Amino acid sequence: MAEVINMPRLSDTMEEGTVAKWLKNVGDKVEEGDILAEIETDKATMEFESFYEGTLLHIGIAEGDGAPVDSLLAIIGEEGEDISSLLNGSASASEDADVEEASEPESNGSEGSDEASASAEVPEGVEVVKMPRLSDTMEEGTVASWLKKVGDTVEEGEILAEIETDKATMEFESFYSGTLLYIGIQEGESSPVDAVLAVIGPEGTDVDAVLNAKPSSGKKESSSSDAKKEEPKKEASKDTSAPKATNDGQRIFVSPLAKKIAKEKGIDLSNITGSGDNGRIVKKDVEGYTPAAATPQASQKAASAPTAAPASAPVILPVGEEGSEEVKNSQMRKTIAKRLAESKFTAPHYYLTIEVDMGNAMASRKQINDLPDTKVSFNDMVVKACAMALKKHPQVNTTWNGDTTRYNHHVHVGVAVAVDEGLVVPVLKFTEQLSLTQIGSAVKDLAGRARNKKLTPAEMDGSTFTVSNLGMFGITEFTSIINQPNSAILSVGAIVQKPVVKDGQIVVGNTMKVTLACDHRTVDGATGAQFLLTLRAYLENPVTMLA
Repeated sequence: MAEVINMPRLSDTMEEGTVAKWLKNVGDKVEEGDILAEIETDKATMEFESFYEGTLLHIGIAEGDGAPVDSLLAIIGEEGEDISSLLNGSASASEDADVEEASEPESNGSEGSDEASASAEVPEGVEVVKMPRLSDTMEEGTVASWLKKVGDTVEEGEILAEIETDKATMEFESFYSGTLLYIGIQEGESSPVDAVLAVIGPEGTDVDAVLNAKPSSGKKESSSSDAKKEEPKKEASKDTSAPKATNDGQRIFVSPLAKKIAKEKGIDLSNITGSGDNGRIVKKDVEGYTPAAATPQASQKAASAPTAAPASAPVILPVGEEGSEEVKNSQMRKTIAKRLAESKFTAPHYYLTIEVDMGNAMASRKQINDLPDTKVSFNDMVVKACAMALKKHPQVNTTWNGDTTRYNHHVHVGVAVAVDEGLVVPVLKFTEQLSLTQIGSAVKDLAGRARNKKLTPAEMDGSTFTVSNLGMFGITEFTSIINQPNSAILSVGAIVQKPVVKDGQIVVGNTMKVTLACDHRTVDGATGAQFLLTLRAYLENPVTMLA
């Protein structure tokens, strides 16, 4: 269904707005959050974003044209949708509004004059800030947070508060400078549009008198002053809050805060390239601006000028083009994601870490590898130690089946192998019956065929326990997700040389951290801890694995 977007009231005193620039054309696709147009208010040029998705079907106010708040700005809907009834409805509504406005002075003129005489006006220099209407359908707003508190000094362009509308939470900046004298709506509270949000003015102002004062209203001026209205309007169009223009007449779009900083630093905005949407100049562009090399005339002029304190070096912020691409997930990647998510969110994981002295293991491995035609890795020793520890702690070698727990009397250790597309886990069948050299040969063969995608499904099925080793990458400690239907997985870190205490003396030692992830449905904490103690005993005394 098509949505009618009206000219929003983007400041508390805005009566009409001018479309400075459209960033979408009729027929363009519009996403929620896209910037539709840049709108000039009575105080600044602001970006107006869409709160709807669809196709831009109609533009009601052309670039450079102004219109009162609530005028038809645009219509967004489905491509090809009939919007004639909406266009006719908006025309009749505007006619009704004109009739109502024309009759207003006749019925309320005398009453308004009596009220004006009965109460004082707001003192000069004091501004009453009202709850703004930040979207075209907003009826009330909630103050999400105040960024200033009573007594703080407020500069024009600074953010006063974050306001929740019916569609988004938006920053609301101050259009005045002064002291925040009063907060009318506390954090978390909601109030209708036009409720008193805050009062800004000179320090020491009587706030009660301001709140009780009657603001002057331009609508109730007599008709005799109509001729005088044209001249103030012309002057208002020259307000410095309007977009700047270069010497060649091109419009420069700049945020109010950026414009203020540029004015203070004496920077010509026409020399700055904006990094905001559609080249809009924002705060960081001004702060990061570095003037180009001076001309000879400028250099001569600068040489004759009195010396001043050196300015602080500008902060140069990177500017680039964002980019991304979407790559279709392989079947392997999707299977890994599905299985690991099921494991993580169905099995209650907990983790146990223990440190192992690998001094004897290093010496034993060297002796074994000195033998002809023999090659054993530390990972092979870990796999062998796990298989032997599982035979002593059968609770860890189990599978949770809901109403039952399956105790596996055989030991099939899966060894995680990284491949280009993800991770595969070839399985060493009956690992407890294999020697260290047999484990070394089998792992090397399985890992090689895994990387070449030559493994059969049977060689990746049936594990009762899994070992994952990232020590070769320098990772000292990590945790893994259980490879179901296993009840546990061991994460193996790197061997690290560090000071250790032996027999009351500090000596250089070689240690390795291993972390056991357990499924708490089948493996209790004490059981997991006992398994790790047995595993450490085997690794610290490798000769026991050769018996």
